[in-house]
Amino acid sequence: MKLNKNAIKDCSMWNEANIAIPGYDIDEMVSKTKKNPTWVHFGAGNIFKGFIAPLQDKLLGLKKAETGLIVAETYDVEIIDKLYTPYDNLSLLVLMNPDGSLNNSVIGSIAESLVGDTSRLNDWQRLKQIFEEPSLQIVSLTITEKGYALAGASGDYLNDVKHDIENGPKLPKHIMSKIASLVYSRYLKGELPIALVSMDNCSKNGEVLQNSIRTIAQNWVKNGFVDDKFLDYLNNGNKVSFPWTMIDKITPRPSDKIKTRLSEIGFESTDIVCTDKNTFIAPFVNAEISQYLVIEDHFPNGRMPLESAGVLFTDRQTVNMVEKMKVGACLNPLHTALAVFGCLLGYHSIADEMKNPHLRKLVEKIGYDEGLPVVANPEILDPNDFIKEVIEVRFPNKYIPDTPQRIATDTSQKIPVRFGETIKTYATSDQLDVNSLKYIPLAIAGWLRYLIGIDDNGEIMELSPDPMMNELKSHIAGIQFADMASVGDRLKPILSNEKIFGIDLYLTELGKKVEGYFKEMVCEKHAVKKVLEKYL
Repeated sequence: MKLNKNAIKDCSMWNEANIAIPGYDIDEMVSKTKKNPTWVHFGAGNIFKGFIAPLQDKLLGLKKAETGLIVAETYDVEIIDKLYTPYDNLSLLVLMNPDGSLNNSVIGSIAESLVGDTSRLNDWQRLKQIFEEPSLQIVSLTITEKGYALAGASGDYLNDVKHDIENGPKLPKHIMSKIASLVYSRYLKGELPIALVSMDNCSKNGEVLQNSIRTIAQNWVKNGFVDDKFLDYLNNGNKVSFPWTMIDKITPRPSDKIKTRLSEIGFESTDIVCTDKNTFIAPFVNAEISQYLVIEDHFPNGRMPLESAGVLFTDRQTVNMVEKMKVGACLNPLHTALAVFGCLLGYHSIADEMKNPHLRKLVEKIGYDEGLPVVANPEILDPNDFIKEVIEVRFPNKYIPDTPQRIATDTSQKIPVRFGETIKTYATSDQLDVNSLKYIPLAIAGWLRYLIGIDDNGEIMELSPDPMMNELKSHIAGIQFADMASVGDRLKPILSNEKIFGIDLYLTELGKKVEGYFKEMVCEKHAVKKVLEKYL
């Protein structure tokens, strides 16, 4: 059993191995998609393979769609060359049940895979052609929080953004400029309608996407590269919409244990690849069963009936409440807390961390005690049920091979949403006291302690990638492990950075509180463990 279109024509082998295969004609789907594309997705990683592509696969199986998806990768082109093209754009979805059983299915809904970069001129021209088609309804993105940033912590535009602003839409480098350039091609074809849908864990993600695209467009208009009416087009919700969304599904790196289990049932396409950009990906994707996608129902050119695949459509206000519930209170902050402390304490499994009574109590305190008070019940999902499932079912699932090291990636980009929004809500509320917060500051202190790169045993620890790593480490470079006096004022440039925390933490008591926790955790070996025991 190999992952290609010819191999899956022999149903008997796959049925015997309990691997579901597409019940629709893939070649016919590909042909129809190329003629009349309806959905382009940017970001070809595991969340796309494990969640987004299976949605359309389900619609195709239900005969509620005739076209598939076109996926473009703008950041890590190896993904297309090594994990899509060699496998005819097929992938194997492995859903991991809490009892250890697996649900395996071949996903065939990807009609084309393209490198979204002008260095691959044929692929770039194909993308432009797709964007110029009247049939195109949705352009969605899973590019992580950092993909939307146009400026660094200093406030200056990133180098790629500077290049794009100065050179116009012909050869864009930054992902936001690429989207703006392709949408401009669509505008020139008669102001054709489109929905641009961020599916990343950003607060008000549709607004974040809109602001980034608009900023690029404004600069192009100012510099004379594009028609000034392009801005009117982008600002016209009947032409271009930026729906807000909330997405939730844990899709960890491909697991060697899953690879072994697949090999045991005769599935051969199991090579796990680590790209030059440190993306771990395979022909299969392992993921949890639980999944949520809530989308603001605003699609100027229509949409496919994704509610039949379990997507929840609602209004913007409800999406915002659901997103704040999940990203700012009930899941993501808990994940980040487990990530930094898990790395410090030598864990390599989120599920194993949940067996530690102090770490479990930490996420309960951050979630139930400090997070839920800022949550408005969106009704479409119950916050108490949601957080209970996270803490009692999802995180402890030992069959989900998720690591704190993966979750710790890009933490500086996540903190503004995962902790900053809650802190700001406390700081501006008449009913809540921001200075009462104990456990969110403890998690922030844990992150700063993590940045030193020395674990709780006093051993050197590898840090996960972060776009602000050099700047952050420049501030803490003089802090010595087991020397509290060396801390001094070195944390102030970080804790006062509004881009990271939403507010200057020294305008509250939290700045000093974080400093205090940090000093306790850096004073000696095993101090992190002692601090967790002391406060939990």
